[in-house]
This record gives sequence, structure tokens and C-alpha cells, in this order.
Amino acid sequence: MIMQTSDVIMEGELEKRSDNFLQFWRKKLCVLTRDSLSMFTDGQKKSKCKELKFQSIKKLDCVERTGKYIYFTIVTTDNKEIDFRCPNESSWNAVITMALIDFQNKKAIQSFRSRQNSERRVTPCVPSA
Repeated sequence: MIMQTSDVIMEGELEKRSDNFLQFWRKKLCVLTRDSLSMFTDGQKKSKCKELKFQSIKKLDCVERTGKYIYFTIVTTDNKEIDFRCPNESSWNAVITMALIDFQNKKAIQSFRSRQNSERRVTPCVPSA
């Protein structure tokens, strides 16, 4: 995966709850860009990564603060829930939320503009005399 440094909004460690029965918390090196959250398993950007594209994310939900951690859930468009936690002084949940809102706003503007352009291309009917 090739990532431009200028595209990186935030980089650092997050913990992701595993999907298996025991639900261990596993540390991931995460890289947030304008259109995705990439997670690397080995603490470096050399391993295979899992990429959560913003177009497949519905919302960031369920933010809870405890003494040591902030817990939050990313809900995908197919209603899968992915649980994360980060140290209390970290702002991962807020930064991901803002990047997701920015992505969704840009997508809405593009959709609006393309609808406007397609409506302009339709020639109006001129009634015959």
C-alpha cells in the first residue's frame, strides 16, 4: 500500500478487539488518511494491513471514557461493529469522527454537483404552437 505522507492525518497506536470468542485487545499501528483507516499488525508499516475505507463506514459510535481508556466502535455500512480503545489522553475517536464527517460532506457535495450537472444537460421541452 503506497501512502503519501501529506495524506496522513494521524498516525499511532490503537487497540482493536479481536473478533474471536476470547475477544483479546490487540495493538495496531494505525494510519488515518482523508479516506481510510489502515491498521498494521506488526507495529511497522511493513506488514499486510487491513484498510477501513470511509465509504464503507456508517459512523463512529458508542464513545465511553474510563480511567485509562477511551472506547469507541466503528459501524460499517453492512452494520458490522469494530471495537477500539486508545489511551485517555489520545484523541483518536475525535480525529476519526472529523475525518469521516469531512469525507461524507465532500461526497455529498460531489453527488449534489453531479445531479445539478445532469439536470442542466437535459434540454427543456418547448411546446409546439
